[in-house]
Amino acid sequence: MQANIKQYIRDLGLDSMRLAGRRVGSDRAKLEGLSRVIEVFNPYSGELLGTVPKASLEELRETYALANDTKPALSRFDRATILNKAASIVSGRREEIAALITAESGLCHKDAVYEAGRVSDVLLFGATEVLKDDGQIFSCDLTHHGKRRRVYTQRGPLLGVISAITPFNHPMNQVAHKIVPSIATNNRMVLKPSEKVPFSAILFADMLYEAGLPPAMLSVITGDPCEIADEMLSNAAVDLVTFTGGVSIGKAIAAKAAYRRLVLELGGNDPLIVMEDADLEEAASLTVAGSYKNSGQRCTAVKRILVHEQVRADFTDLLLEKTRNWTYGDPSNPQNDMGTVIDESAARLFEARVNEAIAQGARLLHGNRREGALYAPTVLDRVDPAMTLVREETFGPVSPIIGFRDVNEAIQLANGTAYGLSSAVCTNRLDYITRFISELDVGTVNVREVPGYRLELTPFGGIKDSGLGYKEGVQEAIKSFTNVKTYSLPW
Repeated sequence: MQANIKQYIRDLGLDSMRLAGRRVGSDRAKLEGLSRVIEVFNPYSGELLGTVPKASLEELRETYALANDTKPALSRFDRATILNKAASIVSGRREEIAALITAESGLCHKDAVYEAGRVSDVLLFGATEVLKDDGQIFSCDLTHHGKRRRVYTQRGPLLGVISAITPFNHPMNQVAHKIVPSIATNNRMVLKPSEKVPFSAILFADMLYEAGLPPAMLSVITGDPCEIADEMLSNAAVDLVTFTGGVSIGKAIAAKAAYRRLVLELGGNDPLIVMEDADLEEAASLTVAGSYKNSGQRCTAVKRILVHEQVRADFTDLLLEKTRNWTYGDPSNPQNDMGTVIDESAARLFEARVNEAIAQGARLLHGNRREGALYAPTVLDRVDPAMTLVREETFGPVSPIIGFRDVNEAIQLANGTAYGLSSAVCTNRLDYITRFISELDVGTVNVREVPGYRLELTPFGGIKDSGLGYKEGVQEAIKSFTNVKTYSLPW
């Protein structure tokens, strides 16, 4: 399968974009004759996987017009049926999906198979949520001046179109978290995936069309963000913008989107805190999984390891042992635990930040080896919180160890960056746990688990530079993607 991935892309007609369900440029010969295309490369081999069209402003505006002219009327049963059928299609094609994710993103086969399973979960949770009544009932005879009435609420789709922009690090699952709540709420969406990993998004759209989704409810458009991003924020048809990606871009979107609803899921600088009573074997295992899974390219990856000085030496030895056993290399090899990062430029950035930290006094214990987009799992100690490596989000497989003396200092260090997405705490003491839950300025606190642990259903999101406090996850996204109407009747 891996050897034939380029032919697989051609056979599926993935060299096209979807404009309200219409295939544009799906004829390979015609497409190769176009000058406005985006080339997509395999990060490990450097091979050209294929091309997608570089959409023009005119095409994008046409897409919004088509979407805005459509008023979906699918019943709850219809929507649940489509999402359940799509989940079945995804489950049946898990290996094909994984091969595509690995080829275009460099994620190892294990992580890609896991992602395909998560996509199926998003669809199933969406189907379940559709069947729930979303209204509330309030009796009005609650006060001395009350009336014998009842107030009811119901949720409905937005009046306009949703613009969705997704990143490279979860090529299909990030897309699913935008699209599924949109379908569940009878909305229309125009989605632009990262130009580095467009094929997974296009395949996901095709599977939804196969499951019966009316094409005008979803358009996937590929293009240069420098050309089309502003239109996605300012088009008159747009009611809501949902974006997952970097902080600087998220803030730029917030400045340009004007009077529109915003759901921004931005970066993270997530700490894993190891207290003096922690199970160090467990803590070290959580650290390697949290730092290196998905090549460290997760907003909820472990970015800083805060360790009590009393157990710092023993923890570091265990972490080093487990890191040395974490295999990396060819992402298509099912035995490898880690593949590449998204491209060589990203790997060079991690290498530069680690070298800077070493020059400033940090000690390299393992890794910091780079070959193209391959970057080895890397461990450093004697890291100062002021170093760029840990002050900013380092979006790769790096484990920087920072020591602390007590719980007060641990909380201060954890809260000492501009980010506030997630965290992990390794301790069995209830007094510590309650303090961390109360005092950490983050959206999530996971006890004896990695910062990124969640279900596809549960609320997810951050504060500070990690987001505006609005949550994602299927349930919360459904709330964001709907308008609430209130009405009352005599009782």
